[in-house]
Amino acid sequence: MEKIKRKPRKAHVAENDCVACGCCAKVCPMQAISVYKGVKAVVDWKKCVGCGKCAKDCPASVIELREIEL
Repeated sequence: MEKIKRKPRKAHVAENDCVACGCCAKVCPMQAISVYKGVKAVVDWKKCVGCGKCAKDCPASVIELREIEL
């Protein structure tokens, strides 16, 4: 059977809607998310492994996993 290879996924924050609560940064196992100047969450794509914990924990539902091109 041939495996279907999916593109890697990374967290993406809808910055205009982010309330900078920091919940995503607290649950990220890779410490890939930080809150920039208390205004918005920022994802370091080099560290993000696409686990989805941040998206699941976001109370404002403004984080989603998106496929990225390598």
